[in-house]
Amino acid sequence: MVSICRRETHNKTNCKSHFSLKRVVFILLTNELIIVDDETGNNWIKTVGASGAPSAHMAFLAVLAEKESRMSAAAPNTNLTSGRLLARNTVWNLLGTLLPMAVAVVSIPPLVRALGLDRFGLLSLAWVVIGYFSLLDVGIGRALTKLVAEKLGTNEEQSVPPLAWTSLLLLFVLGVLGGLVTLAVSGLLVHEMLKIPATLQSEALSSFHLLALSIPTVTVTSGLRGILEAQQRFRLLNLIRIPMSIFSFAGLLLALPFSHSLVPVITILVVGRVLGLLAHFFACLHTMPLLRHSFGLQRSVILPLIKLGGWMNLTNLLSPIMVYLDRFLIGALISVGAVAYYTAPFEIVTRFAVIPGAVTGVLFPAFATSLALDPERTKVLLSRGVKYIFLAVFPIVLLTAAFAPEALHLWLGDVFASNGSSVLRWLAAGIFANCLAQLPYVLLQSAGRPDIPAKLQLVELPLYVVGLVFLVKAFGVRGAAIAWASRLIIEAFLLFLLAHRILPHNPGFLLRLSTAAAAGYMAIYAVTFPGSVAVRAGLLILSMFVFGLVSWRRGLNPSERVFFTRRTERIVQN
Repeated sequence: MVSICRRETHNKTNCKSHFSLKRVVFILLTNELIIVDDETGNNWIKTVGASGAPSAHMAFLAVLAEKESRMSAAAPNTNLTSGRLLARNTVWNLLGTLLPMAVAVVSIPPLVRALGLDRFGLLSLAWVVIGYFSLLDVGIGRALTKLVAEKLGTNEEQSVPPLAWTSLLLLFVLGVLGGLVTLAVSGLLVHEMLKIPATLQSEALSSFHLLALSIPTVTVTSGLRGILEAQQRFRLLNLIRIPMSIFSFAGLLLALPFSHSLVPVITILVVGRVLGLLAHFFACLHTMPLLRHSFGLQRSVILPLIKLGGWMNLTNLLSPIMVYLDRFLIGALISVGAVAYYTAPFEIVTRFAVIPGAVTGVLFPAFATSLALDPERTKVLLSRGVKYIFLAVFPIVLLTAAFAPEALHLWLGDVFASNGSSVLRWLAAGIFANCLAQLPYVLLQSAGRPDIPAKLQLVELPLYVVGLVFLVKAFGVRGAAIAWASRLIIEAFLLFLLAHRILPHNPGFLLRLSTAAAAGYMAIYAVTFPGSVAVRAGLLILSMFVFGLVSWRRGLNPSERVFFTRRTERIVQN
């Protein structure tokens, strides 16, 4: 008869029926096997009867080794949802967004002076076109992130190469088709649709041809980026993204000493995209060696990829329509000049979205992984993500709302301050809700239900248009801001409710979030009401004090308070 026991003392043992093995040591000492658990350091002893022989020990050892191998293969990969890893990756995402923005601010003025307004306008269109080329992947890059993250989380890495290579081939075909269409319509764009000076039309046509040739690199890169995101390789991704983005601005300056023509400038842009593609490709081969050794295609994944990605892409198409529609209506119903009073504040508040963008970029693959392994972990990630975005964005929104007139006065002068202050405040209120809503939006996509936010936006669009027209006619530019903010607040509320149906939370979570959001909007209103700067400053200080106190006492749990305390002490000591 065989028994498995843990040695606690020399004279007593504690027998167990099952255990986790890490290392097995075979010792022939009075017929005993000593099994050492590397995690706990406990010694487990297998005792065989007096007639036991070394062959019996070896047979038992073989059984244990086989069992351990099966357990290791089936063990889920929880490292991809580690809090420390996700926090580091969020910081990398922030750096990958903010550093190129800073380079753009420095690089654009000399580009404008060297190229002139017309050529710089065409260059701006090229940047926009390259950005929108990513839509030609019909959401497959995003869908690939979700599917690969699920497989990595459940240790199905062997099934990733066929999925990856099939997706990349599909993206390449879509890119080639997009390039051919762009080549076909380039002449129409240059000579008919865009008002380009006759002296620049030849340059513009050559530039559009170059951009058309680069479309496959953009679509394939989106798939490679999706593979890296699924592995939570955001440090590596941003080490590629930052130089690429900087090259898109600063690299163009290299061509200016030799030529002010647009063709060499666009050529540098295209070369940068090709180099970026190669960097992403070799990064994928490095982080996932199976891609080097296992090449195969899987026809069965094409339809699920297109279906999943199609809903994601529909949302990507609808969002810009609702973002820019208000500007066209302001121009049509009021005047083109009035659009400026709306656009300038809008450009301020949309920069706040950098924070939730950095968080959700990391949480999207983490949600996909945790939903496949442990939905309870997904709930933790969602609640923490909402909390941290709230803590990071609310002070910025409150400060913006309090000093909107002064900020616009310093930036653009008295006219913009008098016409755009209320617009800025309403837009700030809207972006606050939108920042929070990014979490349930990403959760729905990672849960395989991208159709829910897409259908929600399809319902929103006609209602938003009607409300926008009515409010613009009634209140002018401020009416457009009211419509935009109202839409985002209602959308955020609905997204949280829909996400709750997919991943039920403790009802207290939604109640606490609603209470915190309501209190936040009351504070925003309070700091905008007084006309005196001193009174507004006093209310701002009071609101920030209350916000900080409540966040510390009720928002953060004990372990988070200890973490932030230690971090603060280290910063002070350094």
